[in-house]
Amino acid sequence: MKVILQKDVKDVGRVGELVNVSEGFARNFLFPRKLAAEATEKRVKEYEHLQRVAEAKKKKALAERQELLNKINGTTVTFKLAAGDTDKLFGTVTTTDISKELQKMGHSIDRRDIHLEEPIKVLGQHKAVVRYAEGMEAKIQIAVERA
Repeated sequence: MKVILQKDVKDVGRVGELVNVSEGFARNFLFPRKLAAEATEKRVKEYEHLQRVAEAKKKKALAERQELLNKINGTTVTFKLAAGDTDKLFGTVTTTDISKELQKMGHSIDRRDIHLEEPIKVLGQHKAVVRYAEGMEAKIQIAVERA
């Protein structure tokens, strides 16, 4: 029997998936707990429509992210911080700091998408990569100067 899952079911599938299960499992377990609905023609068409809509939204979001990455690729973010005589900073420049600076420049980037090669603890030029899960990335420069 084909059913459309309404909640995640362990070892069966995830929300919104169209899966084939035995009739007994569907009638005795899935339906009473409202974990799934029977896959009628109408529901299957609705499911397919929702899949197409979700795919279109995903493509649009990917295009927007790619455009944002193209804008910030090669951008230099400058920090003026206090440092000791050996050019060592009193603290570090974190991904949160970089995200806030990019926000001031008009780019909305989550701190978890910014990846540093190593922690920034000294003055000078450093590199960072803004990477999204889809494999898209942009390289930015981090300039740390003495305040």
